[in-house]
Amino acid sequence: MRYSEGADLDTSGVRDVRGGGGGSGRGRGLAVGGGGLGVVGLLVVVLIQVLGGGGGDGTGAAIGGFPGAGSGGTVGNGELARECRTGADANESVECAVVADIESIQDYWSGVLGADYRPTQTVFFDGAVQTSCGGATSGSGPFYCPADELVYIDLSFFDQLEQQFGARGGLFVNAYVIAHEYAHHVQNLLGINRQVTPGESGPTSGTVRLELQADCFAGAWSSHAETVPDDSGQPLIAEITDDDIARALDAAGRIGDDFIQENLGGGTVDQDAFTHGSSEQRQRWFRTGYETGDPGRCDTFATDGLG
Repeated sequence: MRYSEGADLDTSGVRDVRGGGGGSGRGRGLAVGGGGLGVVGLLVVVLIQVLGGGGGDGTGAAIGGFPGAGSGGTVGNGELARECRTGADANESVECAVVADIESIQDYWSGVLGADYRPTQTVFFDGAVQTSCGGATSGSGPFYCPADELVYIDLSFFDQLEQQFGARGGLFVNAYVIAHEYAHHVQNLLGINRQVTPGESGPTSGTVRLELQADCFAGAWSSHAETVPDDSGQPLIAEITDDDIARALDAAGRIGDDFIQENLGGGTVDQDAFTHGSSEQRQRWFRTGYETGDPGRCDTFATDGLG
């Protein structure tokens, strides 16, 4: 994946509350292990929530379904704005690449939905954060909270995805993660999450359908990412390769319920406990969005077979 070198980056889509707002960890040298994903006991509890933003309650709520009050930390985007100015910075820094991803994803959905799309922000945090859905830690993985309409991520998750899940990783895998969470924002704006009964699970449950649709929406953005114009009329993303798509599909396979249960949980696959979909389902629906480029083909609620 490569960003347009001369493109201007807009950091207003990010709230940086790391280290009290000053930011921490630049570029690829991000801290590893802060999310607690290496703790086996925690894995069993939280890893099935990774990339879900759904907390297993089918509402699109934050991980764990916490009730609670607003986001904490001191917002300080000054350092981020100084370091993430152009596409060249995005090609050199993971956090600047995420800034570019957020801008491109939101430009895409603004084009698709028009006035029905309401832009939102991503909160960069480290360790723990307070949200309008309650408290969360890095171990929760990236998530979307519908109560405050914000996406939350500890950027160390990208390293954990490679080192503990075994994903191949890369900038486009990171973009897929962000696009999935913004897909939950789209679902919330359109009221799609209200089709799901809280707490239901299983391979064809509404909870799984919500997650697979988010994968499909992420694929649809990916299909158009090289042509989505920013405010200047030029695309932020210059190139997405076949290898990038293969890496995203590899990541999707490693965050399927069956893979996580078998390899990072108790070793037994229990389909009745599925909340995000199998590896094959997640790959299939991302591919559907990517190959068609049409969010209208992502209606997982209208099909009997999910793959």
